[in-house]
Amino acid sequence: MVWSRRIPHSLRGLGAVSALLLACLWLTACERKPDEAPPEAAPDRLILTPVAFADLPGWTEDSLADALPALLRSCGRLTGVPDGRELGPQGPSGPVAGTVADWREACAALASVPTGDHGALKSSLEQHFAPLAAANNDEMEGVFTGYYEAELRGALTPNERHGWPLYAKPPDLVTADLGAFRADLEGVRLSGRVENGRLVPYRERAEIDDGALVGQGLELIWVDDPVDAFILHVQGSGRVILDDGRVVRVGFAATNGLPFTAIGRVLLDEGKVAPGGASVQGIREWLRANPAEAQEIMRRNRRFTFFRIIEGDGPIGGHGVPLTPGRSLAVDPAFLPLGAPLWLDTTWPGSGDPLRRLMVAQDIGGAIKGPVRGDFFWGYGEEALHYAGRMKQTGRYFLLLPKAVAQRYAATG
Repeated sequence: MVWSRRIPHSLRGLGAVSALLLACLWLTACERKPDEAPPEAAPDRLILTPVAFADLPGWTEDSLADALPALLRSCGRLTGVPDGRELGPQGPSGPVAGTVADWREACAALASVPTGDHGALKSSLEQHFAPLAAANNDEMEGVFTGYYEAELRGALTPNERHGWPLYAKPPDLVTADLGAFRADLEGVRLSGRVENGRLVPYRERAEIDDGALVGQGLELIWVDDPVDAFILHVQGSGRVILDDGRVVRVGFAATNGLPFTAIGRVLLDEGKVAPGGASVQGIREWLRANPAEAQEIMRRNRRFTFFRIIEGDGPIGGHGVPLTPGRSLAVDPAFLPLGAPLWLDTTWPGSGDPLRRLMVAQDIGGAIKGPVRGDFFWGYGEEALHYAGRMKQTGRYFLLLPKAVAQRYAATG
């Protein structure tokens, strides 16, 4: 089969950031009597326990100042925000990260640290922050995956080489916040379009691939590889390099709101890849090697992603600031405050070598759920893909909070 170059044939499948990166988890059920009810799992709950900086594995070995740009970007988000604004989700005794006022002194101190001065940043952090070990109930270890910014080749107009468009958000795509209508539906959103006065599901991937949006002027940019375009939609943002060397950044704008199907799971379940082969690299290799089946496989993911052009630095994370390769971490904002520094203690992808460094919680993702769960941003390009596609490590982290906030946790014991 030859890949179709019809204008609507843009292939994408965004769901949660890095959902495609996860390999299949094989679950073994424990035997129990037929009339025995399954044990109820304890609900997720973030427990923070004060510790000392000396308790952080590898604390004296990191090139701390490499994280300073990420720290300053998150502190910059507090500029102009009222002192009384609460930060982070609610914990047992108030907001997890306190209020904006609690961060003023610490952020001012970080702003005075000279660029590249690891020792000065270490001293500033130890003077103004205190570490707290994070746990989900009594379990400190969680899963850490990786993601990256896809890199593609493209053009501003279609041609023989560049035949697959990335689309902007259509004007008829609407989102309804059901919490505005019923309190028990808070946080539930539906996306669709209005047809004869009713909200109906939006067009799915196959319809859009077959031309549903043609003629509306929604094409942002054209790329040369349908498989890389598909992976771009899984990742949610990327860099498109034009023939003249210019770089155009694209970021997530919206989805059609339909359910996400991880094609890595499809390939595993149908025996098309072996267990352990559902990494980004493995999926990309299979799709390219099997073009006759690839389009049908990708169309099983009905969710379709729309993009926007990003001016300046990027990609932009869930905290609203550009992500820093190797220093930005996606977390679950239901438990962790965005913008807070974290000490990560895990291992390098595919090995047992320690990966311990200062990170900043600056992004979110639909698959990143739970008090001890993280997605490591590796940057862009093939080297970043090498690590991101292989990362599925166990690990833990320690939340660094201003001392006034940390002391409240110590007081409540």
